[in-house]
Amino acid sequence: MEPESGLPRCYRHPDVDTGIRCTRCEKPICPQCMVSASVGFQCPDCVRNGSGTGHAATANQPRTLAGGRVAGDGRLVTKILIAINLALFIAVQVAGDRLVDQLALIGYAYDPGLGEVVGVADGEWYRLLTATFLHQEIPHFVFNMLGLWIIGGIVEPELGRLRYVVLCLLSGLSGTALAYLLAAPNQPSLGASGIVFGLIGAWAVLARRRRYDMRPVALFVGLSLLLTFTRPGISWEAHIGGLVGGALVAYGLLHAPRAKRDLVQYAACGLVLVIDLGMILTRSVALT
Repeated sequence: MEPESGLPRCYRHPDVDTGIRCTRCEKPICPQCMVSASVGFQCPDCVRNGSGTGHAATANQPRTLAGGRVAGDGRLVTKILIAINLALFIAVQVAGDRLVDQLALIGYAYDPGLGEVVGVADGEWYRLLTATFLHQEIPHFVFNMLGLWIIGGIVEPELGRLRYVVLCLLSGLSGTALAYLLAAPNQPSLGASGIVFGLIGAWAVLARRRRYDMRPVALFVGLSLLLTFTRPGISWEAHIGGLVGGALVAYGLLHAPRAKRDLVQYAACGLVLVIDLGMILTRSVALT
C-alpha cells in the first residue's frame, strides 16, 4: 500500500518514502540504502549477491542507520557474545566457586582463602568486564542469553558490527561501574544484565528514531524495571547503569548528523567512557 504522497516506500525502511528504484531489481530504495553503480543505483541485496554488471565489487558499501556496513549475518556479534558467555558458564560449572571468586565484580574485600585483599580497588580492574560475561545459575544464564539473542537481533543490524560491539562493551561497563560505585564493596556481582539492559535502552532509542509505536517498548522497559526492583538478589545498579549507558551511546550513534557522523559518535562513546571511568576512580579513591 502506497502512502498518501503517492511515492513507494523503501523495501528496507517501510517508514521512508522514496522515488528511487534499484536499476537491477526495481525495488524502491531510500538514499540511505542506495549504492552508486556504473548506471544509476542498486539496492544492498543486488550489491551483496553480485547481480550487478561487475561494478558491485567496487561499489560503495550499503550502510546501516548508524552508518555501519550492512552485514549478511545480522546476529554474528550477538552469537559470539553468547558463545563467550556459554564458555564461561561451562567453565564455572567445572571449576566451581574458585573461578567466580577470581572474575566476579568485587569492590574491595578480604579473601580468607587467599589471605589477602582482592577487588577492583586493589587493582583488579579486569573484574569490571569479566563480571559481565559470568553466570553461575542456569535460570540467570538462560534469561540473559534470551534477552541478548532477541534484543541484540533487533539492534545489531541497525548499528553495524563495530558500533554494536562498542555499545555492548560500554553498556556492560556502565552497569558494573555504577554497581562498583553504589553497592557494598564486598558485595559480589556478575551477569550480562548490564549488556542486556543496555540493549533495551538502545532498542528504545532506535524505536523512537524509527518513529515506531512506543507503547510496547515502554511496557517492556517498565516490566523490566519492575522485575529489577521487586526480585531479591538482583543488582539494580548494574541494570540501571547498563540501561542509561546503552541509551546514551545509542542516541549518539543514531542521531549523529551525517556530515559529522564519526566525530559525534566518537564523542558520545567517549563521554560515556569518561563518566564510567569517573565513577570507577571516585570509588577506588574512597576505598583506598
